[in-house]
Amino acid sequence: MFINITKSETGGNTGSCAQLVNYLEKENKLVGFSKELWFNESSNIIAPFKVRSSIDANVAKLSKIDGKFYLVNLSPSQKELSYLKERFGEEKVAEKLKEYAIIMMDEYAKNFKRKGVTSNRDLLWFGKVEKFRYYSYKDKQVKDGSKKAGDRKEGLQYHIQIIVSRKDITNSIKLSPQNTSRGKNQVHSQKMGQFDRFAFKRSGEDVFDESFGFERSYQNSLAYSNAVKKGDRSTNIKYAGVGKLVSQFAVLASNAGEIIQEIDRHAFRHRSSADSIRSVVKILNNLHWYLKRRRLLRHQRLPSFLRGLIWGHRVATRLTRKRRRY
Repeated sequence: MFINITKSETGGNTGSCAQLVNYLEKENKLVGFSKELWFNESSNIIAPFKVRSSIDANVAKLSKIDGKFYLVNLSPSQKELSYLKERFGEEKVAEKLKEYAIIMMDEYAKNFKRKGVTSNRDLLWFGKVEKFRYYSYKDKQVKDGSKKAGDRKEGLQYHIQIIVSRKDITNSIKLSPQNTSRGKNQVHSQKMGQFDRFAFKRSGEDVFDESFGFERSYQNSLAYSNAVKKGDRSTNIKYAGVGKLVSQFAVLASNAGEIIQEIDRHAFRHRSSADSIRSVVKILNNLHWYLKRRRLLRHQRLPSFLRGLIWGHRVATRLTRKRRRY
C-alpha cells in the first residue's frame, strides 16, 4: 500500500483547488468509460463544482501564503488489488476502495490528536476513484524504450485521490499534515496538531488487512521495508533475520512484531552498538536452531510469547554454538 500526502499534483495549494479538481476529472473526459463522481461518507454523487466551491470557501483566517488544502493518495499494490478483484469481483473494487478511504480519513483525523477532530465527519474532504496510471519519463520502461511516456500502464491500477481542506468542517481549526513538530514544548505541539506521517501510512496497511481479511506477509509490510532502508546495522540485521524466520516457519507470520519487541527487550540493553549487533545475531541464531530442532511446523506450539524468547535466552544459549549469517 502506497500512501502519500502532497500539496497538489498541479502546483501549489495556497490558492483555489479548481486546477486540481479539473485535473482529477481527466478520466471522466475519456470516451467509452463510465464516469466516476466524487464521494465522501455522506454521498457518492458529488459534482466537481461542489468540491471546488466547498474547499475554496473553507479558508477562514488563512493568509495568502497558507496552504488551503492537501492531496492524499491511497494506492493499493497489485497484490492488494488482485486480492480485492478475486474476492469481490472487479466491478466491486471501486466500491471497496471507497469504503477503505472513508476509514482512512478517520485515521487521518485521529492522527492530529486534536479535541473536536476524531473522525472523517470532522473534516471537509472529497475523494475520487481513478482507474488508470500512465508511464512517465521517470519509469524504467520509458528509459529503455519499451514504452512511451503517456502510455497506459497494464493491470489493475485503481487508486484513490482525496482533497482535504486545511481547516476542519467547522472552518475553525487548522489541520496540517506537514506539522510534524516534536519540540520541547509538548503541550504547544499538541495544540498545533502534530501529525505522524509514518503512523498514518502504517495504519493504511492495518485498515486494509482488517477490513478485507488480507494476509500481508511480513516482508511486504511498511515496518519491514522502512527498517531495512533507514535503520542502522543492528536494526537491519534484526528485521532481515526475523524475515527469514517467518519465511521458514510460516506459523510465526502473525507474531513477527512480537518477536521484534522481544529481541529489543533482550538485545538492546547494551550501550555499545557492537554489543547490540552481537546480541541480535546470537538471539536470531539460537532462535532459528531451537525452532528447527523442535520442528515447530509439526507441533504448532510455543509462542506465549516464544516462552520469553526461549525462556529468557537461557535455554537458547545452551542449545548450540553454530552460527548462521543474517
